[in-house]
Amino acid sequence: MRPNHHTPSVLIADDDPLLVDILRRYLSPMGWDISAVSNGPAALAEIDRDPPDILILDSMMPGMSGGEVLLRLKASGQLDNVRVVVLTTLSQEEHVLAALRIGAADFVAKPFSPDELVLRVQRLLMARAA
Repeated sequence: MRPNHHTPSVLIADDDPLLVDILRRYLSPMGWDISAVSNGPAALAEIDRDPPDILILDSMMPGMSGGEVLLRLKASGQLDNVRVVVLTTLSQEEHVLAALRIGAADFVAKPFSPDELVLRVQRLLMARAA
């Protein structure tokens, strides 16, 4: 378990290595601990091992969708500890609402501005610290 006065941690779960690289380049200068996995089962295992403050979760990954990851996190009680930002090309309202109903803290449609994503993560971290 992380102490209260720790460096914020962000886990990226996305199967696109180029996108992961872009996210790392924008998030790392913030001083946060950044780690990445390429699929849902790896994300769940990493969260079980050492829950991050923020999970940036791709909604469409091979094997296990972001929605399935969210459902498993909710069932295990992990959504109480981890704030989830869902990234997806599925910008239709029903997909946004489904992710938010399951427990996502925020939703960003691809293509997106990396600067906007950084600001959204900052906002979630500040709300969590309050």
